[in-house]
This record gives sequence, structure tokens and C-alpha cells, in this order.
Amino acid sequence: MPPLPPQPISPLDGRYRPAVTALGDHLSEAGLNRARVHVEIDWLLHLTDHSFFGSAPLDPELARRLRAVVQEFGQADIDRIAELEATTRHDVKAVEYYVREKLAALGLNAVAELTHFGCTSEDINNLSYALTIRSAVQDVWLPAFTAVIEELRRQAAEYRDEPMLSHTHGQPATPTTMGKELAVTVHRLERVKAQIEGTEYLGKFSGATGTFAADLVADPETDWQAVSRGFVTSLGLTWNPLTTQIESHDWQAELYNRISHANRILHNLCTDVWTYISIGYFTQIPVAGATGSSTMPHKVNPIRFENAEANLELSSALLDSLASTLVTSRLQRDLTDSSAQRNIGVALGHSVLALDNIKGGLGQISLNRPALAADLDANWEVLGEAIQTVLRAEVTAGRSSIADPYALLKELTRGRRIGQAELVEFVEGLDIGAEAKARLVALTPAAYTGLASELVDHILPTTD
Repeated sequence: MPPLPPQPISPLDGRYRPAVTALGDHLSEAGLNRARVHVEIDWLLHLTDHSFFGSAPLDPELARRLRAVVQEFGQADIDRIAELEATTRHDVKAVEYYVREKLAALGLNAVAELTHFGCTSEDINNLSYALTIRSAVQDVWLPAFTAVIEELRRQAAEYRDEPMLSHTHGQPATPTTMGKELAVTVHRLERVKAQIEGTEYLGKFSGATGTFAADLVADPETDWQAVSRGFVTSLGLTWNPLTTQIESHDWQAELYNRISHANRILHNLCTDVWTYISIGYFTQIPVAGATGSSTMPHKVNPIRFENAEANLELSSALLDSLASTLVTSRLQRDLTDSSAQRNIGVALGHSVLALDNIKGGLGQISLNRPALAADLDANWEVLGEAIQTVLRAEVTAGRSSIADPYALLKELTRGRRIGQAELVEFVEGLDIGAEAKARLVALTPAAYTGLASELVDHILPTTD
């Protein structure tokens, strides 16, 4: 067979591209090169603004036009850097030559030697990665993550009073409400979100082995640590004073571990919702024109949640690998991180795709209240916990002489299905106070949800 035209290997660049396109603006090779140009130009302007080596601050219009190189960075610029790299065989050197060309076009050859001054490639790269990762997380991943949280919050509030049989170990257990169970997930996700939002994005700018050696030889009188700190913080990053040639990437490991944790909470949500669909607690809303099965026309498959599960697993696998790989570098430098970091966009892309599917899936389910009610009514034995707990309180208060309340209820309910009539008859024959007896006779599985509804308040906005 003849070969196909060039095709994307990753499904993120193929069938799933619409869901992850926004990440390409940050974590693609082009996005990285734009950030490198940004750092190179800002560093040159930082030097001229402080009149290093006899330079002077650029004319404001020239400075504006130089900064516009970053703002207007497009396909022609992407192609030119690729052409330069084909000759240099070095990605950062290609960016340096590209910046020099832009300086020449603006008549700024007099300051061209300040391009990449005192820098090792990693000085440019670590800042560029910090900028692109930060913007990808803040502008793309976090909004998608927040959208899922907000939809869960909305449903938690909507279903806060909807009683549901719990299933601990897959067996009927003390009832809850669907809203409270969704609120648990919201609470978990909010904690991780706060940790991710609090991420420190670190940067170094200290030369070939982190010692400022070249800078100090060029100008022994300058406080190069202060210059480095001022430049890194001017980019909105946290200055790291102690590094080898590379920034140690610990902040990246922390971030990826947190996002991986978020992925796993979401994976738990997907498996739970999938199970609720399978037992009929949620019904799926058919999408017009969609096909559930190629042979069984009746099916509406929970494919959004299944797709999300797979992509969350892939994302976490990559993030875990990045977190463990990036914190190690042989002696003062090796290039393991160079290849690894090019997969950050892939790792976040699988998570963004999963978030898109979860949000869509949550919008295509509806609570099946009759199914929840029927399941509760078929499992009156779950009230055994309530009855034996009341008996213990009655014995302690001196209103009952029952010897072993737990054993009594175990004999009645363990491994057995009992109905309302049997349970009422049993309670009526108990040696307990009249008020407690009346409470138990009136109790139903649907009413035995404790503070479930009130607990939802913990994830809802407070009103003063």
C-alpha cells in the first residue's frame, strides 16, 4: 500500500485537537520559542535600562517595537527560527540569532552583543518554561478544572435533599444524599485547586554552573545576584539563588504531583458516576444523531466518563514520570530534562481532554429519583445501624436492659432482607423508652440521611 500523507501520531493532534488547541499557544515548540524570544528581549532591555557597559535606555518607540516582536510573533517567525536551527543545530542559539536579526532591522546593532549576554541556554530555557507552564495552567487547565468543579457544585446543591442508598464495599449501607456525595468530590477538588493556584514558579539566571562567573569577570563591581533577582522577579517568577546550570525543577515536580492528584480524584468521580449510571441512579440524556453501539440500537454508553478515565490515567502516568525525572540531573547538567519537558503539553493535554469529557458527561445525565426511591425501599435492613445505636443510648440512660444491642440487630438483619412491617414489629417489641420507640417506628431508609443535606453547605458560597 502507498504511504499516507504525513499524519499526527498523537490523538491530541488528531481527533481530539479541538479540545486541547488552547494548550498549543503555550506548550508547543512555537510557544516555547516565543517565550524564549520574550526572555532574550526582556534581558537585553533590562541591561540597557540599567545602562550596563556604556549602553543607554532605548528610545521608547524602539523599545516598543522591540517588544512588539513578541506580541506579533507568528508563522513567519516560527519558520525563520526553524531555518536558523537547521544550521545551528541548537534551539536556543537559533533564537539568539533571530533576535539579533530583529535588532539589526531596527538599527540596534550597537547593543546586539547584549543579546544572550552572560547566559547559558538554560538561563533562557528555565524562565521560558516557567512562563509557558504558568500561562498554560492559569489560562487553560485551571479554567477547565474550575468549570468541572462548578458543575459539580451546582448538581450538589440541586441534589442535596435527594436520598440515596450508600454502597460501602458494594453492599447496601447507611443512606446519604446524591448532593452530599457530589459535595465530597467538590471539597476534595477545591483543596487541590488551592494548592495548584499557590504554585511557586521558580527561575534562575546565574550562568553556566550557577556561579555568575562570566558576569563577575565582565563587571566585578556589579551586584549580579541583585541583577538576577530583579530580572527574574520582573517576569513574575520567584528567584532561585542556588542552582547548578539548571533550575532544579522541584517546583515542576510539586505542580505535576498536584495535578496528578487532581486527575486521580477526577478518575474516582468518573468511576462512581459510571457505576451510578450502571445501576440506574443516573440516566443518560441521548444526544440527537449519536450512536451508542454499532449493533445494539438501544444503548446509550457512558463514553464521556470512560474516555476521561483513560486520559486521566495517561496524564497522571506522564506527570508522575516528569515529576520523578526532572528532579535529577547528573552533576551540574545533563540533557535528560530537555526531552522530558517537551512532553509537558502532552501530559496536560490528556488532562484537559478528560476535563472536557467530564464537563460534557455531567451535562448529559439526569438523576433517576424513582430508582433511588425503589432501592431505598428495598433495603430496610440498613436501619439496623440506627436501631442498635438508639438501643445503646437507651441502655446507657437506664431505659433498657437489653444485654447486647449490636448482636440483637446482627441476628435480625445480617445477610437478610427485611421489610418495613418486620422492622416495625421488631421495634414495637423492644424494651426501650416510648419516645425512642416512636422515633424508630417513624424512621424510613429515605429519612435516614443524617446531616447529609446540611453538609452540602460547606461547598456553597456563604452569604453574610
